[in-house]
Amino acid sequence: MSRNQVILSMVDRRGNGLEIGPSHSPVAPKRDGFNVQVIDHADRAGLVEKYRAHGVDLDRIEEVDFVWNGTSYLELTGKPNHYDWIIASHVIEHVPDMVGFIRGCDAVLRHGGVLALAVPDKRYCFDRFRSITGIHSLVDAHLEGRRNHSPGRIADYFLNVVTLSGVIGWSPEQSRHRSMADVSFVHGLQDAKSGMQAVVESDAYLDIHAWCFTPSSFRLLVEDLYQLGLSPLREARFQGTGGSEFFVALSREGTGPGIDRFALLHAIDEELADVRLALAG
Repeated sequence: MSRNQVILSMVDRRGNGLEIGPSHSPVAPKRDGFNVQVIDHADRAGLVEKYRAHGVDLDRIEEVDFVWNGTSYLELTGKPNHYDWIIASHVIEHVPDMVGFIRGCDAVLRHGGVLALAVPDKRYCFDRFRSITGIHSLVDAHLEGRRNHSPGRIADYFLNVVTLSGVIGWSPEQSRHRSMADVSFVHGLQDAKSGMQAVVESDAYLDIHAWCFTPSSFRLLVEDLYQLGLSPLREARFQGTGGSEFFVALSREGTGPGIDRFALLHAIDEELADVRLALAG
């Protein structure tokens, strides 16, 4: 199956849907008959202008029903317990408060609804040398009510994101037999300083990957948040791809990963060791 088919297999395609941040690549486009509404950071005209020089198919950009303005999805849509499914592809790693994002999605999902996520695997993208996100960061960001990225997170991003042979995302196969000579930084010290200054002085929002995951680390975080009572949603389905992203469906009816914490911690170690060996080549 294609990636879109995998994501769509996690939801009831006949139901009322919401797609968050589809940008120029919707998973469930209206033109294909999906009963879906769209949340994005700009209206369609703004998105067309943003991506005009990016070599993408501008015709695929959807009409935007709700332009996100920093409020909750419930306030934005005015539709509590309404949607049968929500799709968010490569969104959750950007949000300043991941717990708040999950809870916000839950507020507009009906009983039995599903949040379907496509999540980048940090081993195979520009986050390669950044640390995986720990539970402390997610808990603190939520309890602080964080609505923007911290200066420290901005610094970590600008100092450590990389390319591999000039690209910002790659497959496991492409990373094999490569050396550190193939790795380059995307940004520099001045970018980090400027980004921190923008956040401190004007609370500017910079669109970065705030959180970094491997498949097992994400599954563990989701389960820990549920067990701590911070998230109402639990893993209902997981599908790895052996590639640069993985797919997870969350719902109130989810039963969890079916793997204990020690097994997930061991799996995280193996995932990180595997990529170290691949890049050492």
